[in-house]
Amino acid sequence: MLRIHGVAAVRTAENSCVVLGCRRCLPPLPDGAEPRNPPDPVRWGRDAVPMTTTHFDYLIVGGGMVADTAARGIREIDADGSIGILSDDVDEPYTRPALSKKLWTDDEFTWDKVPLGTADDTGADVRLRTRATAIRPEAREVDADDQTFSYGKLLLATGGKPVPLPIDDHTDGARALSFRTAEDYRALRALAEDVDRIAVVGGGYIGSELAAALVQNGVDTVLIHTGSVLGDAVFPAGLAERFEKLFRDAGVEIVAGSKVAGGRADADGVQLQLENGDEVRADAVVSGLGIEVATELAEQAGLQVDDGVVVDAQLRASADDVYAAGDVANYPDRLLGRRRVEHVDNANEQGKAAGRNLAGAAEAYTHTPYYYSAVFGIRYEAVGTLDSSLETVEDWTDAEHGVVYYLDDDRVVGVLLWNVEDARDDARAVLAEADTLTRDDLVGRIR
Repeated sequence: MLRIHGVAAVRTAENSCVVLGCRRCLPPLPDGAEPRNPPDPVRWGRDAVPMTTTHFDYLIVGGGMVADTAARGIREIDADGSIGILSDDVDEPYTRPALSKKLWTDDEFTWDKVPLGTADDTGADVRLRTRATAIRPEAREVDADDQTFSYGKLLLATGGKPVPLPIDDHTDGARALSFRTAEDYRALRALAEDVDRIAVVGGGYIGSELAAALVQNGVDTVLIHTGSVLGDAVFPAGLAERFEKLFRDAGVEIVAGSKVAGGRADADGVQLQLENGDEVRADAVVSGLGIEVATELAEQAGLQVDDGVVVDAQLRASADDVYAAGDVANYPDRLLGRRRVEHVDNANEQGKAAGRNLAGAAEAYTHTPYYYSAVFGIRYEAVGTLDSSLETVEDWTDAEHGVVYYLDDDRVVGVLLWNVEDARDDARAVLAEADTLTRDDLVGRIR
């Protein structure tokens, strides 16, 4: 095999160099000699450098918690197959919930507990700061930066990107932050120590947790959200009022019924223009508006996409040997029907199931995930759909402990556990038996 500029090359019928695309780098073929069949053309990077190809038996695109549990799932079946993880993060996989919870409120939960140890525990080759740019399922290849990766099986665990704030940022993110990664946590933590007042935009899980975290760390915090009462999109009215009171009592300024329409961030701070014409000023702002699911690679690759990458019960996408899991996967839940779930329990369980299936397990994903939040000493967990527009049945043992059932056409579709421990399986059982349960059956069912 000839090598030209360090890259393997062969003679072609035109006697040209497949690396340089020229006719001068290889000597002429001897009289009567037949050229070898030319290989596929060498792919070129942005700087006219040949793209090298690396093969992995299992390739994972995305470097979050799904990648970690998928690698561990693979190892349960295949102890030796090569695993590659392409991550555009700057940190190896870590426990994401801690970024808005324990790292702010639990002094015993230190940074050394955040990394998951994926590479050490599984032998995976974790490529950080590596953004996948194209997938070619028919060729079993993924392009990332100036490299091409070939694979035996591929898992898409691309998650999502934070919804950006609609403001003019002149600080390059120093005063106007998104919140998704460990790097974002470090930036917000530094701001919390350096400035007096921070605005949080968004009243969902991330926004409410960030507001609680900041105010408990001595930051003058203002929370801007679109609801009439914090949590009123998911909790019954009375519970939403109690939930908001936790924040007000802790010192959070609540700006309700408002959407940020524009604004500006510069070295002097931030000005947020609300749709109703009001203005909110702070030293910095962080977005807790959720994510936009990252399906661009899948769409460009021709995979079926509908609110995420559509997968079957074994988490297989619409191309051979391509799977998807985590925030990006639209999967058929055995109890609740087709859905996409953006919470850590699903990332852990679905990642593991996908990894096992990549390695040949051929098992259906049957876990119905739960989600949770913890603020100001209360913890709530939920399974299924929480929507305050649905009918509800509330069952409280006292003012701080209770269960809320959400009904659609008299059928339970969601269960909220408010400071009720070790009852997730009981909640799943209610959903599994939903067709046979009446309202009277629900009171006292979970304690």
